[in-house]
Amino acid sequence: MEWFNVGKIVNTHGIWGEVRVISTTDFADERYEVGSELALHKADGSKPIMVKVASHRQHKNFDLLTFEGYSLLKDVEAFRNAILKVSEKYLSELEENEFYFHEIIGCTVESTEGEIIGTITEIIQTGANDVWTVKPEKGKKDHYIPYIEDVVKSIDIEHKKITIEVLDGLLS
Repeated sequence: MEWFNVGKIVNTHGIWGEVRVISTTDFADERYEVGSELALHKADGSKPIMVKVASHRQHKNFDLLTFEGYSLLKDVEAFRNAILKVSEKYLSELEENEFYFHEIIGCTVESTEGEIIGTITEIIQTGANDVWTVKPEKGKKDHYIPYIEDVVKSIDIEHKKITIEVLDGLLS
């Protein structure tokens, strides 16, 4: 079974067992829904702990979670720096032209003329549309590609290849 990163616990919050998470998931509301099961992979490399979400709320740029059976600060202090992961069995089918982050990250980006631009390393959610961080093969600075129809022309998940139209100023 494959596991996919959902977020990283960066700290505790308050005294009632709440943890502060920096999310790396594209479906935070679904992943953190009350009753959702996640695997907690501690930084020390010990066996993952299965946890069930008891509550979820957002605070500033963080997702704040509590887990069933972990109601006090002392219960969750050891979870700091742990990675939360979701099992592939909880991934749902997406609509056409929708993709999971793990499907996009690692794809090679090339222009419609066949020029290799780089590899997608991160997805930034801006509200209006996602922006993909593309690391060039040669040590140049990263490119930021908006995920919009005018730019992204094709996405081939099976071959990890994305073709874009290079508009004026896009790669400068």
